[in-house]
Amino acid sequence: MLRKPASPIPIEPTTARAIWLRAQRLDVRAPFGDGAQAVAEAVAHLGYVQIDTIHVIERSHHHILFSRMPGYRREYLKQAQTHDKSVFEYWTHALSYVPTADLRYFVPDMTYYRRNGHSFFATVTPADMRKVLRLARAGPLSIRDIDDDVLRDKDHEWASRKPSKRALQLAFYEGVLTISERTGMLKTYDLTLRHFGWDKLPKAASAPEKIAYLLDRALRSQGIVSLDSICHLDAPSKAAVRKLIEARIRRGELVPVALDGAGKQEHWAAPAAIEDSSEGDSKLVHILSPFDPLIIQRKRTNLFFGYDHRFEAYVPKEKRQLGYFALPVLVHGAIVAALDLKTDREAGKLLMQKWSWVGDGANKSPRKQWKRRIEEELARFEKFQLGR
Repeated sequence: MLRKPASPIPIEPTTARAIWLRAQRLDVRAPFGDGAQAVAEAVAHLGYVQIDTIHVIERSHHHILFSRMPGYRREYLKQAQTHDKSVFEYWTHALSYVPTADLRYFVPDMTYYRRNGHSFFATVTPADMRKVLRLARAGPLSIRDIDDDVLRDKDHEWASRKPSKRALQLAFYEGVLTISERTGMLKTYDLTLRHFGWDKLPKAASAPEKIAYLLDRALRSQGIVSLDSICHLDAPSKAAVRKLIEARIRRGELVPVALDGAGKQEHWAAPAAIEDSSEGDSKLVHILSPFDPLIIQRKRTNLFFGYDHRFEAYVPKEKRQLGYFALPVLVHGAIVAALDLKTDREAGKLLMQKWSWVGDGANKSPRKQWKRRIEEELARFEKFQLGR
């Protein structure tokens, strides 16, 4: 039975935060358990875990998983990617770990790149591709296994001068190669079909299936969604996503909600997400990566938490306010501080570069209690950084 569109349901800021934290599984200590299977379940729930190269502290993909798995170890992700093959790498809004079960939603992109190429790798020649694929057929390889390249000029800032590296990357986007293992940021490539033990790639998702996937992924991991949050850096999908949202509203599967400060930006949620009144663990403290799904969409973070995070790794030192790689700190459902940390791996120490009170931390009265709790979490965080 079709229903008439309802007026937006007002959601208090604290309730909106709780819904998002619950969807992100940051409201309980170990929502996915432990081990490689927990990694697979965490990536499946979140939809993706972003990869980044910055290494002043542990890299973002490990950090994001640690925030949801207190006993996380780096070898769990290697087990999931290389051996269990429950996750794979591909481009979402950035290079990310994605559930292998979702690979079919990325096959259309792979097909597109095989037919049309990729603007970042326009200089890759057929000879370059033949070379890396010949080598890949002999077994998994990394760029270090290729030492006879004649270097070329870069054609954009992020390009490699090695023709074979560009060819490996293009074959990755085309789905011919997959990243079968990482050692730090060194990628080992393998033939996709051989790595997964497949005769052919999964059947490509249709356009409507891909749109439903984007919406369902956002609802599962965000709780309350907007077109911007569903289609992060993917504006072309917005019209189709809106059409699907309107259909689900008519069926009573989604309801519009109103958030303080959102202005004309529309938001929606599943009725069950609004009705869930379960309380999280009030003792939790999370030191978050700036690439964490709770932080990466900064306008959304500001709307929900009243905190406009500044990512200043590429800001001149003299103009930084929070520091090179400041990490937002979540205490009892509020962002209260940003810590610029650096791991001194030789000395075996986690260095505090700068401590800034932000967001709800601008209120001075509870700072003494917050500081004690954050320092307790810093001790655990240091052990993770140093692999203890």
